[in-house]
Amino acid sequence: MKDKMTIIMFSGELDKGIAAFTLATTAAASNMDVTIFFTFWGLNLLKKSAYTITKSQNIMQKMFNIMSTSKLPISKLNMFGMGAWMMKKLMKKTNMASLEELMKVARELKVKYVACTTSCGVLGVKREDLVGEVDDYIGAAAYLAEAKEAKINLFI
Repeated sequence: MKDKMTIIMFSGELDKGIAAFTLATTAAASNMDVTIFFTFWGLNLLKKSAYTITKSQNIMQKMFNIMSTSKLPISKLNMFGMGAWMMKKLMKKTNMASLEELMKVARELKVKYVACTTSCGVLGVKREDLVGEVDDYIGAAAYLAEAKEAKINLFI
């Protein structure tokens, strides 16, 4: 039986996404089963487009979705997007994989993506708003059942 690792992806920030996917791909390449549970702002990593505004959302859901764009900022020194731009340039210059590349490798290594049903409901995010790579939509109880079997559980 393989060792397991779970990651709660709570952050919608570029640098934290890179850290999560670096750990996920490293664990999966080391023959571990890896599940990433995307919740609240972490769902921004899975959004198809910058804004997910629909008629069925209430005004607060629309406001949250406008404020939480899929153009991911960095956690410190974002400087109106310039920090994220600089980080991407440095990563390319030093031959570090981008977040998009890490996410592609994660899928190739069978990292499981699960979206939090509660967060989706609160934020008014529908299945069609997220990329097709989402393996499942689950609540906290189902995530905890999986985390209980894991050797490593991370919150990012």
